[in-house]
Amino acid sequence: MALLKFAGFLLLLFLLFIGEAVHASSASFDENYQITWGYDHITPLDGGQEIQLSMDASSGSGFASKKSYGSGFFNMEMKLPGRNSAGVVTTFYLISHGVRHDELDFEFLGNREANRSRCRPMCLQMELAIGSRGSYSSSIRQLIFTLTRSFGNIIKSFYMDDIPIRVFKNNKQIGVPYPTQSMQTEASLWDGDSWATDGGQTKIDWSYALFQVQYLGFNISGCEFQSQDPRHWYSSAYWWNSWSHWSLDEEQDRQLENVRKNFMNYDYCTDRSRYPVLPPDCP
Repeated sequence: MALLKFAGFLLLLFLLFIGEAVHASSASFDENYQITWGYDHITPLDGGQEIQLSMDASSGSGFASKKSYGSGFFNMEMKLPGRNSAGVVTTFYLISHGVRHDELDFEFLGNREANRSRCRPMCLQMELAIGSRGSYSSSIRQLIFTLTRSFGNIIKSFYMDDIPIRVFKNNKQIGVPYPTQSMQTEASLWDGDSWATDGGQTKIDWSYALFQVQYLGFNISGCEFQSQDPRHWYSSAYWWNSWSHWSLDEEQDRQLENVRKNFMNYDYCTDRSRYPVLPPDCP
């Protein structure tokens, strides 16, 4: 399940979990979301409780929340395409719309089963763009195998199997850009074979189409955007803004370090060739 949460205090919490999901009462797709493209490649299932996106050589597909939010907690369960999905990109993300947009992405990058690269059967790339100042990305390898076989559970520190895999702190006071705009939640399945697998060298094998992904769990707990005043968005009256979500505990810190040491495939904070002067959020 993808659970995305953003708040305006100390850090952005992205959490990612995988494995068998416990399905609580859920809103239907039409209550909070709408199709944005690839209308003939999207199929509602189970009376609208689940939605299936498809992609072939003619088109992919996508959807978005009907409203924008200043803060909130957003969840989505996902079942990803199968193993031979090189070049296929499956996403769930937050985005503002405008000239200077903020964007927070989960991008699942497919691979070919026989490919010996470290991203087998797929990588999770987490990308952050603030105020259209370019994007910073990091990727996790080998942690998401079961997402192709059962629904998994994603939140925003970035967690997987209840283990934190990324934290992005609010350090605006020292010049670190931080998301400040209202955002929609969006999801898509699309052709990224110009870059997604081996830098675009491994292309989509269309003999494996249709590529399909299922999304489930369309509840949204969010502060709907109605005011430009961030004090309303970040009110402690909303549970997702409470102090308990401001930091990781000691055990979570240990788990995060283990992920960085053993599973991180790429981190912009260590890419001196691309960033001779590291971005200000890097330690």
